[in-house]
Amino acid sequence: MSETLTPAQLAAKHGLSVSGARPSVPAYVRQLWDRRHFILAFSSAKLAAQYSQARLGQLWQVATPLLNAAVYFMIFGLILGAGRGMPKDVYIPFLVTGVFVFTFTQSSVMSGVRAISGNLGLVRALHFPRAALPLSFCLQQLQQLLYSMIVLFLVVVGFGSYPDLSWALILPVLALQFCFNSGLAMILARAGAHTPDLAQLMPFVMRTWMYASGVMFSIPVFLADKPQWIANVLQWNPAALYMDLMRFALIEGYGAENLPDHVWAVAGGWAVLVALGGFLFFWQAEEKYGRG
Repeated sequence: MSETLTPAQLAAKHGLSVSGARPSVPAYVRQLWDRRHFILAFSSAKLAAQYSQARLGQLWQVATPLLNAAVYFMIFGLILGAGRGMPKDVYIPFLVTGVFVFTFTQSSVMSGVRAISGNLGLVRALHFPRAALPLSFCLQQLQQLLYSMIVLFLVVVGFGSYPDLSWALILPVLALQFCFNSGLAMILARAGAHTPDLAQLMPFVMRTWMYASGVMFSIPVFLADKPQWIANVLQWNPAALYMDLMRFALIEGYGAENLPDHVWAVAGGWAVLVALGGFLFFWQAEEKYGRG
């Protein structure tokens, strides 16, 4: 009487493997690298299509954060006096830089949370490392920020901050922020894949984060009468760190005294911790995306 084999034993006997099984971390990294051209092309295509139905087209990439900055200046700068302690030629570049840099993180998070749930057809139709999706969306937002920074440079120069050696810090700041954004996008992509309602909650979370990060005001000035640890906590949050480092790089009147202690070490620590943690967290559920 022949022995009855289980499905797993039959698969092993005939050399079959689980479709979509999670690879090891090194193999997964190699798969992502092999598909780097797809990631770049996908992000560029998404960027080109983003405003394809609008009359002004790609100009909205710059106009949207600039209009946001104008609204915030009218409400917070003129009416509420959020720029106290700073001359106008510093506050306006301070505000515009904050809006542009925070928008980079905000857009990466919002696109990341829908990276899997909003692309189920692609996920189910093709075999590729799913981390390519949140990474491509973050790359799309980085490209959009680079276009926007042309206007940011004009604003900064228009208010008297001219290019000097400190502008070389822009590249490491953007590199750290991109790593942080990518890790956070992967965390939220996994969470959003299993909890679609998270996409409805995130706008409220991001708005709260924006107000707590000093986009429109100087945290040390506004919290001068509060316990020092409160200002420290707010200044050491990653969104505030990357904004302040970019302001320090670009704005002549925004000196090192406005930065928290050990700012580069903390900013780098956030980037490494969230990037690696987010990647591993996302990788652990690789075989579950698009199923169920």
